[in-house]
Amino acid sequence: MRILMISDVYFPRINGVSTSIQTFRDSLNDLGHKVTLIAPDYGVRYNDQPYTIRVGARKVVLDPEDRFMHIRELRTLGRSLSPRQYDLVHIQTPFLAHYFGVAMANAMDVPCVETYHTYFEEYLYNYVSFLPRSVLRGLARRFSRSQCNALDAVVVPSRPIAQVLRDYGVRRPIHIIPTGVDDSQLPPGDGARFRANFGISPERPTLVHVGRIAHEKNIDFLLRALVEVAGRCPDVLLIIAGEGPARTHLEALAARLGLRRNVLFVGYLSRDQQLSDCYCAGQGFVFASRTETQGLVLLEAMALGVPVVSTAALGTHDILDAGQGALVAQEDPADFSAKVLSLLEDAELRARLAAEGQSYVREWSPQAMTARLCECYDQVLTGAPQPCAAPVD
Repeated sequence: MRILMISDVYFPRINGVSTSIQTFRDSLNDLGHKVTLIAPDYGVRYNDQPYTIRVGARKVVLDPEDRFMHIRELRTLGRSLSPRQYDLVHIQTPFLAHYFGVAMANAMDVPCVETYHTYFEEYLYNYVSFLPRSVLRGLARRFSRSQCNALDAVVVPSRPIAQVLRDYGVRRPIHIIPTGVDDSQLPPGDGARFRANFGISPERPTLVHVGRIAHEKNIDFLLRALVEVAGRCPDVLLIIAGEGPARTHLEALAARLGLRRNVLFVGYLSRDQQLSDCYCAGQGFVFASRTETQGLVLLEAMALGVPVVSTAALGTHDILDAGQGALVAQEDPADFSAKVLSLLEDAELRARLAAEGQSYVREWSPQAMTARLCECYDQVLTGAPQPCAAPVD
């Protein structure tokens, strides 16, 4: 197949959407499909794969890490694309990419699929907090319903997100296809090397959190739970890897909570080795986001043999419900800290969870997930029956 992917975000911008695009794209290419990706130009050098088209872009006011592609350049690009070049359009994000992608699919008379990566009900509230939450919830639902119903099919990474869209009134076929974990993109980690590089004692009890440092990731809760962990384990250290708009807030919160020496922010880490080393520098990986459509970092931690303590909310249910490789906690500082302490204090528990997680994550291979994506593509191209969505009112 000849697939045109379009996204408002991609590497060097590091997040779950970029990782998902790269993982599926690599697997599709391995199967002989040609994937062309249109994505923003971040103004820095990046070693792009063949068939990557960068579009000029400007910074987003509320989130300067992201980019807003120039509409005029997109239109010029659209006029240069031949209707016979592609069999299908796959949109990855709901901003300009959505509207450009739908327009291109219509102009080329080919099917249009979109992956729903972001739970906007919570996301919008954290960035447009001056509007009432009920207003933002209604806007997010109408926005998502309108966009999804303009497609031939919707891809979601978890069952809870599929149900969210059905509840919104999305009537288009919904395919549940998580992102797999590609071991080749996540080499074995050396936790001792990471500790040495950052001056962390080999004996120090250490936890790790990897992800975008954003308000919707609920890192505030992790810091409050860490207060209780530190009450029994004063030397505990939480490493927070990543960047984002909430970093200044979290640094101030850590200071107010008396955790200045218990929290280490290390910024973005390269995926070629640094990130793996960071995961493996801790006795456990901690996570508490309420807004994940999947929670890919949980699988990455498990793949590297790092036990997980996490709440189960929205998309993370699909990963954590199996009860392997992780201790599932309530979003309550006492319960969460108790499970963290049991992990830090019990080497046998850590070893059991590490082995379970590495075995479990093999079920989430990129090849298996890409086979499901190809099945989705085949169904929209041939008009074969697809998974049903919400009934018509």
